[in-house]
Amino acid sequence: MSRVLIQNGRVIDPKNGLDKNADVYIADGKIAAIGEAPVGFSADEVIDASGQIVSPGFVDLSVALREPGFEYKATIESETRAAVQAGVTTLCCPPDTRPVIDTPSVVESIQQRNEQAGYARVVMIGALTSGMEGKQLSEIAALKAVGCVGVGNGVHAIKNALVMRRAMEYASSHDMTVFIHPMDPWLAADGFAHEGAVATRLGLNGIPEIAETIAVSRDLALAELTGARVHFCRLSTAAAVRILSRAGFDGLPVSGDVAAHQLHLVDVDMSSFDSNYHVIPPLRSQRDKEGLRAGLIDNVLSGICSDHQPHDVDAKVGPLKDTAPGISGLASLLPLTLKLVEETSLSLSDALGFITYKPAKVLGLNVGAIAVGDSADVCVFDPEACWILNEDTMISRGKNSPYMNRELVGKVSHTLYEGRIVYRS
Repeated sequence: MSRVLIQNGRVIDPKNGLDKNADVYIADGKIAAIGEAPVGFSADEVIDASGQIVSPGFVDLSVALREPGFEYKATIESETRAAVQAGVTTLCCPPDTRPVIDTPSVVESIQQRNEQAGYARVVMIGALTSGMEGKQLSEIAALKAVGCVGVGNGVHAIKNALVMRRAMEYASSHDMTVFIHPMDPWLAADGFAHEGAVATRLGLNGIPEIAETIAVSRDLALAELTGARVHFCRLSTAAAVRILSRAGFDGLPVSGDVAAHQLHLVDVDMSSFDSNYHVIPPLRSQRDKEGLRAGLIDNVLSGICSDHQPHDVDAKVGPLKDTAPGISGLASLLPLTLKLVEETSLSLSDALGFITYKPAKVLGLNVGAIAVGDSADVCVFDPEACWILNEDTMISRGKNSPYMNRELVGKVSHTLYEGRIVYRS
């Protein structure tokens, strides 16, 4: 492995409270020193980070890789390349591949393909039930044994509360976090927009906020009963944040995250009928957006994720209700996080914490920091660089982003994974 010196940068490590101008020395895939060079250190490569931020590599709680099963949308190779272009060195893959991640063989297959690509660390959430059908529990112990960091049912609700109880008990007995996308399927029905004045005016089927809050409340009650550690994925309502805050105050081992786009876009943005704004959970109201931001400021939420869902062109063509939901969100993760620093009371270090060590803690991983002896997963970025997101600048195979052809601020210049430079602009 080559030895790398990152010099003249502002090093920010939110986990360890580090924020200073310093050089970072990397050897044998690890952080060798910060500040003064180790004895005898000689760099094979020098990165000049003048005017830039040197931070831990980002940790993304939700990146759909599409492979296996949906290679016509994207592949492990294409999306991990897109991840490191965005500064993401650790990403979590949801279980909704085809076949579903419900057996050790599927996990091992994804691990092998990712090792061949070699760009980033990929961890997986195993399916909570076989085929994500919500009926028969998966072999959670076997999934843990091959490296799954948690279990969940993706966006497929487990309708039967008894099945969910047994699943939480099983997961808890193996110290596995249960990842839940809270959405009551009956209340959500065939909705695809936020239920409110905007959806009514546009003639769009709505999903009420109570579809989320009822699901959160039910599963919090089951978590309290079973003692399971629960993480709520992609919360979209202010009411759900308040419920989660109360549960945390009461001492339940619960956490939650939010997709970056939910912190900036609202239901009014769907007025253009652009399918790139079609996401599940739907874009909510201005009040919900402010509530989600408050959830970060008050440390109720533990992560900001890209909720990266690359789609082929055909999936986003047609009547809005018939298009596939989701945004190709990796490229906009850093710019949208930095925008929060401008628009809220979050400091730069606080904001970076939500895409580094805090989501790493949710996943139970010792990454997301810059400390001597840690894996050298590092992102170097210019927080003031302006650039245009378009098909030429976007590596992901999915071009479905509402930010296409728009100017973004904040650009990654270098990404290192385990001491190797895996991306340079």
